Amino acid sequence: MSGPSKSGLLRSTAVFSSMTLLSRIAGFLRDALQSRVFGVSVAMDAFVIAYRIPNYLRRIFAEGSVQMAFVPVFNELRERGDERALKEFLDAMAGALLAVVLVFAAVGMLAAPLLARMFAPGAIDEPEKLALIADMLRITFPYLVAISLMALVASVLNSFGRFALPAVTPVLHNLVMIVAIVWVSRWFAEPVEALAWGVLVAGVLQLAVLWPALGRLGLRPRFKPGFNHPDVRRVVRLMVPTLFSSSVAQLNLLVGTVFASMLVTGSQTWLYLSDRLVEFPLGLFGVAIGTVILPHLSRRHAAADSEGYGATLDWALRMALLAGVPAAIGLLLLAEPLTAVVYQGGRFTPHDTRMASISLAAMSVGIPAFMLTKVLAPAFYARQDTKTPMRAAIITVVANVVMTIAFTTPLWLWDVPGAHGGIALATGLAGIVNAWLLWRYLKRAGLMRTQPGWGRFWLRLLVACAVMAAAVLALRGWIGDWTAMESLLWRAALLLLVVAAGALAYGTALLALGLRPRDLRH
Repeated sequence: MSGPSKSGLLRSTAVFSSMTLLSRIAGFLRDALQSRVFGVSVAMDAFVIAYRIPNYLRRIFAEGSVQMAFVPVFNELRERGDERALKEFLDAMAGALLAVVLVFAAVGMLAAPLLARMFAPGAIDEPEKLALIADMLRITFPYLVAISLMALVASVLNSFGRFALPAVTPVLHNLVMIVAIVWVSRWFAEPVEALAWGVLVAGVLQLAVLWPALGRLGLRPRFKPGFNHPDVRRVVRLMVPTLFSSSVAQLNLLVGTVFASMLVTGSQTWLYLSDRLVEFPLGLFGVAIGTVILPHLSRRHAAADSEGYGATLDWALRMALLAGVPAAIGLLLLAEPLTAVVYQGGRFTPHDTRMASISLAAMSVGIPAFMLTKVLAPAFYARQDTKTPMRAAIITVVANVVMTIAFTTPLWLWDVPGAHGGIALATGLAGIVNAWLLWRYLKRAGLMRTQPGWGRFWLRLLVACAVMAAAVLALRGWIGDWTAMESLLWRAALLLLVVAAGALAYGTALLALGLRPRDLRH
């Protein structure tokens, strides 16, 4: 069973990215409304905490460790061509996953007050805030069940080359949240609680949309908890070490959430909104490339095609750098203008814009590393090696905690505005540590077979980024202070002008240096 060529991988990545773009545009609209309607408050900080805890578990049971462990085993069975065995495995896996996430959701709902105290230690003297966090946790935890099953369905579809529908379903999440913000929130005594209900409803709708697609493949699972099924047990053995490694970025955000609870009100919200902007290029390119190459790498490994395996990984690394490095520079240089355009207005003040832009600029240094991690981690998972990424993840989390304490404590003690920026910087630098460790382990294992032309590639990339940065800085200096502009349309138009000029400068420089679109396929 042959896999797609690298031109096929490029097309699949483009499909995934274009569908993800629709979701991110809807996400920008959601965040813009959310910031303007709710602003920065105790209630919004409470929602951020209540959302991040089940969202971290979602990264484990949905896009994270279950998916990374499930896809290689599923594709290995596909390569054997035994459709009955494939169906039995899927039935057993779906039943086992449902049973586990139901238990986690139930425990999370029962332990909501304890979790609120654990992840918001700075709010111990604020019983109303802790109660609000616990109430919203009881609403958001059932979301874990629906979104985990949806991710299993999406993994199956991706293994069959069906990337478009799974990539576009997050649009539903954002549309439901928009409805919750604009309309449903008016019916609540605490309007922010509508966001928690929106999260739950969105998860159910995403699963409902994807479910029929499995029927068309003849693979709609019957939920038979198959904990003793040999292939399910293989998935579990592969999964356990990935509990940290597949979601290290989210775990670092949870660490930041704990520390932010001890800072001024609004720190949680500023960090959350910054992370939402960082997620845009990461989801558009990094997640897309990582999602597309995982089934391909696992098939190449199953077919003992080491040459194809190495060439695919080399291609993915170049694509991640071509997107990640300019994205990081762009967000660093345009942190305040971008924050002003997307969030400022209504209850979100120019002060909030400046605070959120501090954490956005600090976190942006890690964007290339976050993207590289999305490429490097699947290189291990495709070979059913989950222990090596786990070692890297443990080191990364320890480094993140140390850097967060080192950067944030002096700012907090000296009452420096923007102390949350230390948390964001630690998160970004921890991402660099994680990517470097994964790259080093791959090199040491002899799995990183670099193709010719990396010197020329780096020269083109760095020169093109320098040209882009010069264009962006020149225009930003000419335009001035975005926060002082009263017209949202004018702010948005100027930002689009700067982004377009930067993208044009970057693309033109790459072309002038000899890079051609056909090179992206090889």
